[in-house]
Amino acid sequence: MPAQIILASASPRRSELLDQLNIRHRVHAIAIDETPHPHEAPLAYVQRMAVEKSLACQQSIKSGLPILAADTTVVQDGLIMGKPTDQADALAMLARLSGVRHHVYTAVSLRGREQGQAVSVTEVTFKVLSEADMLAYWQTGEPLGKAGAYAIQGRAAQFVVSINGSYSGVVGLPLYETAALLTQQGISPLHE
Repeated sequence: MPAQIILASASPRRSELLDQLNIRHRVHAIAIDETPHPHEAPLAYVQRMAVEKSLACQQSIKSGLPILAADTTVVQDGLIMGKPTDQADALAMLARLSGVRHHVYTAVSLRGREQGQAVSVTEVTFKVLSEADMLAYWQTGEPLGKAGAYAIQGRAAQFVVSINGSYSGVVGLPLYETAALLTQQGISPLHE
């Protein structure tokens, strides 16, 4: 069966989430500068990243298929926490999230007949993490390449005291919002 959309992401988790919706897709990873602008608000940042990824993909492949891109960031007290650069950065992020509530913003951009965008904001509370917890988690390799230095679908699930919002949004692709955008483009996950 031919692809219905192009996923502008190398994330295996986003691809798995599209599989969960039964959306046939082709992956075309896009690398863009993900540096926040000075004084850029977290919501504006994540929306801009999703739009820039979908636009870059559209310009690079010239396909007639709709293009789906997403961006996820972890925010604690207004600070955008991207992907850690090294062990010290990851441990600092985890220490900042220890025992407190934070938010995970995931923006989705879908370019097809029309351009659509949606955002999911989820509140997550972590337990208090010991230094041993954080170091052991770092040694799993999971924090690398993950916003906020954690993967909720992995071993970091044991740190989550509560979640209010979209679990799939925290993983990297909010399925409710994504399905709504796809439906607007004439791609109905339930009727394919």
